[in-house]
Amino acid sequence: MDDRDPAATLRTTLGPLGAHDLGLVLPHEHLFVDFRPADAPGFAQATLEEFNALAAPLLTAAVAAGVTALVECTPPGLGRRADLIGEVSRSTGVPVALATGVYREPWVPQWVYEAGDEALEEWMVRELVEGVDDSAVPAAFIKVSADEEELRPVEERVLRAAARASARTGALVGTHTTGGSVLLRQLEIALAEGLSPDRFLSIHTQTIGDAGVRRAVLEQGAWIEFDDVGQGPDEGTLDLVLTTLEAGYGDQLLLSHDAGWFDPALPGGGEPRPFTHLTESFLPALRGAGVDEGAVDRLCRRNPFRAFAR
Repeated sequence: MDDRDPAATLRTTLGPLGAHDLGLVLPHEHLFVDFRPADAPGFAQATLEEFNALAAPLLTAAVAAGVTALVECTPPGLGRRADLIGEVSRSTGVPVALATGVYREPWVPQWVYEAGDEALEEWMVRELVEGVDDSAVPAAFIKVSADEEELRPVEERVLRAAARASARTGALVGTHTTGGSVLLRQLEIALAEGLSPDRFLSIHTQTIGDAGVRRAVLEQGAWIEFDDVGQGPDEGTLDLVLTTLEAGYGDQLLLSHDAGWFDPALPGGGEPRPFTHLTESFLPALRGAGVDEGAVDRLCRRNPFRAFAR
């Protein structure tokens, strides 16, 4: 995806946005997540007032720190609430890109096990084109996942459906996978199903300690994402970024916090983690290590748009 393509847009809660509409984009954040079983009392439930009390300050602080949009990576099965997110997006004026797809076991919704392969693919395409849940907001990308030790049968079915849906729509497929061999198997399967390698994203790549696995993903033309910025000392992630840039793969790298979020299982939604560390601390450290403004712009503006726009 070329960020200069006038036809390319990022699908958001505030409508489709072109590269000229956006600056810094956070490619992996959350506003609402519920890790409880779907039949737990109060699963994915919150009033708009409760949600806004936590989410609105997170978004306004992000804007003050230079963020122009963020990608909300919560898929169905983890309490995706497009309705609440749409409301807070409109009230704060912050565009949010939403996810379709299916997370790993044990968070796979029961209907996924019962759906045929074609029905699963068609559901993803419908959410990407028409809108998620009852909203008119199309999903921006497909989120999948897998166990760190093995690719389980239902996770493989979801991945294959996602790859076929991507081939039809141009949507990115991002996988939450922390096992290196599983990640490479996912990439192999996705490509065999017709996925273009530049439509495949390895999420949480900082958790994969094998540099050979990271390089193998990059060499095939896929994206990697270091999304633990602000979760601990910056040094480890900073070293990973510098190593990736030095190896010549800066055009395939994304950075984010994996922060947020309202958790309905906790009083008041829990203790939020801000979306500001990247601009306030990490990028100054990156510049201090000799990374120029052109590279920073590529990492934080051009790359997220190229990855998620279609």
